Amino acid sequence: MRVTILQPSYLPWLGFFEQMSRSDKFVLLDDVQYTRRDWRNRNRIRVDEGWIWLTVPVLQKNKFTQNLLETRIDNSVPWRKKHLYTLRQYYCKTPFFEKYFSRCEKLYEKNWEFLLDLCLETIIFLREELGIKTSLLRSSEMKTYGEKTERILSICQHQGATHYLSGESARDYILEEDFSRQNIELEYQKYEHPIYPQRYTGFVSQLSAIDLLFNCGEQSLNILRQVEPIRCS
Repeated sequence: MRVTILQPSYLPWLGFFEQMSRSDKFVLLDDVQYTRRDWRNRNRIRVDEGWIWLTVPVLQKNKFTQNLLETRIDNSVPWRKKHLYTLRQYYCKTPFFEKYFSRCEKLYEKNWEFLLDLCLETIIFLREELGIKTSLLRSSEMKTYGEKTERILSICQHQGATHYLSGESARDYILEEDFSRQNIELEYQKYEHPIYPQRYTGFVSQLSAIDLLFNCGEQSLNILRQVEPIRCS
């Protein structure tokens, strides 16, 4: 039973879904502090001169303590219209634009109030179109405890994990011996970004997975799953 735990993001990148595709259960850590200038409310897409951000404006009552669950979108800004227009402008000539854009239109038709709800919808959209079958769960709906390694272990135990697949950056704070004591095998994702055809000259990595879908269609999952997780020694 391999479990992955990640914070939800807006239109996540390829590595997010590579971890999901390798897991039996994928837990969205949705009851943590909202972080500014992060991936929670924005992601990158390809344009003719490189890349740009698609950013969802949010209301912040207290930037130091605001929880992701309570973070509201600032709908006084016409961001939905702008994001949809931008996607159409830069992807309308990609091979699979017609296949996926109608679902994008439906997503942006809704008047979203909470950032988390929007993030979940974009994750579900991309997960389904990529063809990933992994179960999606939310940490806010579990009775777990602690912070950092303790919280992760609590979630893993709650889900009956035998393996935990972590992002490489978590090496900075994960206490590996704690997993060994609980008989949970710790693995790290070391993601080598694949190169695939894009609409414009040159290749730009670290983009939202929507870029891969528009360009590669049904081959997208095979492309993003190039790298196997490495085991912790």
